[in-house]
Amino acid sequence: MAGKWVEIEEGPIPLRCWWNNPSQGTKQIVLVLPEIFGINSWVRSVVDRLAGYGFASLAMPLFARTAPYLELGYSEEDLLKGRMHKELTTMGQILIDASTAITWLRQQNQQSKLTVVGFCFGGHAALITSTLPEVSSTFDFYGAGVSVSRPGGGPPSLELLPSVTGELTCVCGTADPLIPETDRIVIKKALQKEDPNGSRLSYIEIKSADHGFMCEQRANFNAEASELGWRLLLEKLNT
Repeated sequence: MAGKWVEIEEGPIPLRCWWNNPSQGTKQIVLVLPEIFGINSWVRSVVDRLAGYGFASLAMPLFARTAPYLELGYSEEDLLKGRMHKELTTMGQILIDASTAITWLRQQNQQSKLTVVGFCFGGHAALITSTLPEVSSTFDFYGAGVSVSRPGGGPPSLELLPSVTGELTCVCGTADPLIPETDRIVIKKALQKEDPNGSRLSYIEIKSADHGFMCEQRANFNAEASELGWRLLLEKLNT
């Protein structure tokens, strides 16, 4: 099966997304939210890998207003460009665009559960989109800043937890400088406060994993941590 670019035009702004739909039907549908580097080759590979496991998957741009075709690498220059667009993005924009993408996904498949998976800023955005009623489960991989900030301003995104009706899993690495121990403690306590028995909201910490440990194209890639991350994600998707 081969992924392809699709243009979703039903919302207030066109969304250039990467889409891969298994030919033999799908177990679940997945919305993938990228790092600040856009829908680059690695994010597309995540969508294609998920499709290979039997999950129809769509990667949605987070910067459709300022950089709709963004595809960056992982150099310092790319990092600065990505952060510039991140600072111009608001929570409201993320929710509007995610709702548009979800509506499109539902048109492709009405029956399957919907899971949102995000990485880096996409992980932060995933926590935000977990408040949408259509979302059954969410995986937030190293979503930095959720305990101290919100895109566009306002109280920390972690305060949105009471609005999450589905399942949410936050995965952090202990060597991640963007999510220091103080932040990780706050995240863990907030999840436990909202769901004491951990049946819906869970926190997973991976020892010695740095920021971006899932991405093979980053210097911080950690094969062992990535394998664990994929195993946890697939276990959730297959339930």
